[in-house]
Amino acid sequence: MVNPAPLADNHVHSEWSWDAARGDMDRTCRRAVELGLRSVAFTEHADWIRGDEAVFDAEGYFECLERCRARYASLRILSGVEMGEPHRHEPRAGALLRRGFDRVLASVHYIDWKGRTEDAAKEGFLTPEDAEEMFRWYLGDVLALLKSDVPFDVLAHLDYPKRYWPDAPRYDETQFEEEFRTVLREAAKREVALEVNTTRGREPGRYLCPGAVVLGWWRDEGGRGVSFGSDAHRPDHVAAGFGSAQEAAAAAGFRADRDPLAFWTR
Repeated sequence: MVNPAPLADNHVHSEWSWDAARGDMDRTCRRAVELGLRSVAFTEHADWIRGDEAVFDAEGYFECLERCRARYASLRILSGVEMGEPHRHEPRAGALLRRGFDRVLASVHYIDWKGRTEDAAKEGFLTPEDAEEMFRWYLGDVLALLKSDVPFDVLAHLDYPKRYWPDAPRYDETQFEEEFRTVLREAAKREVALEVNTTRGREPGRYLCPGAVVLGWWRDEGGRGVSFGSDAHRPDHVAAGFGSAQEAAAAAGFRADRDPLAFWTR
């Protein structure tokens, strides 16, 4: 039986992220303490593809972070960043990372597809006619990220597009097993952790990214670490869905470390 009590939420957004209008770092910390979390990482967006307005103000962010650290001494509050497509913006990514962060996430949100640059999980972007081809293209871009020289600790929401997968054809990981395993082998070679993203606690079948099948392949391909992230964009979503995430990770052979703040390992 997996203990569903969350230990650390390594993927949280606050008012410092461009898409978190209801975010609030102080209230998020208060909620984390109420839930008994040991740690929370504020991994704010750096989405250069959207322009400078989608990259957080690091000066203001760190000042806010220090105020919260002083106010919530029982909670370990980690600095962090979620870099979107950093392999396409390596000089900017390198400059931002020189600030120094406790948790560095890398993800692919936007892809170039049929003459358009779109968020791959935008509702309606995936159509029944091209969903499978587009998803293979998406995984190819994740592979390019992993082969780049951009340093990061955690690969975030690997199968992100499935959040808004069309009703047909049915999403089936096994249709993309070869592509998934290629990506996972590269991630294992880089020794990054694979995130289990709960999408703020929404229905696990579609919104647990990735789920149990891919986590099993992660183990098979030599993956060592699993990180849990709610992707919360407001305080009441912190650690939402962590019970399902921990069950999936445990079923794949990953276990909590003696250090409650460490990634799960096998």
